[in-house]
Amino acid sequence: MMPRFLFLTFIVLLLCLLVCLNSCTAPEPVSLSGENIICFGDSLTFGTGAPHDKSYPARLSEMIGQPVINAGIPGDTTARALLRLEQDVLSQSPRIVLITLGGNDLKNGVDKNIAFKNLLEIVEAIQASGALVIIGGIKLLFWDRGYEEEFEKLANDTGAILVPDILGGLMGNEKLMYDTIHPNAAGYEIMAKRFFKAIEPYL
Repeated sequence: MMPRFLFLTFIVLLLCLLVCLNSCTAPEPVSLSGENIICFGDSLTFGTGAPHDKSYPARLSEMIGQPVINAGIPGDTTARALLRLEQDVLSQSPRIVLITLGGNDLKNGVDKNIAFKNLLEIVEAIQASGALVIIGGIKLLFWDRGYEEEFEKLANDTGAILVPDILGGLMGNEKLMYDTIHPNAAGYEIMAKRFFKAIEPYL
């Protein structure tokens, strides 16, 4: 028979192990305020290159079975998006905000430090409202200028969820692209599926 003190020691160790496993594996509960899912961004959010009902926000809405606000404006830079953040996002009772911004800054030669300072301000303001932020990262081969790494750093610094290289496998594929920059309806469906995978645990 196992001595009493060994039995008690075994029980204590078992309880400690269970507590440790629970704390290591159980996800932190996410408490979100607000009511709406908002897609905030540029032409990739607006849906340039496809009918409006085939944009990624429209397809995402179909996938999750609830309304999604499309707050995309073609040509928007991070600076212009910051100016309309209050009206188009913060005043709309955001619960989850999906962001595609930075592509026009990159195209226009905006210093990445300026672009990501704007993005940091955008992300932190949305998070301060109690909403979850999901970022669609951008990766452009031979023309990236360090943006890919900055998206990773932004997500790490803020705790936002990053969907890296949101256009990965689309660019250069004529079956999925309307032009060299914008997806077609099939391409936007792939974008929506990638965002859906990120958003699903929080619905």
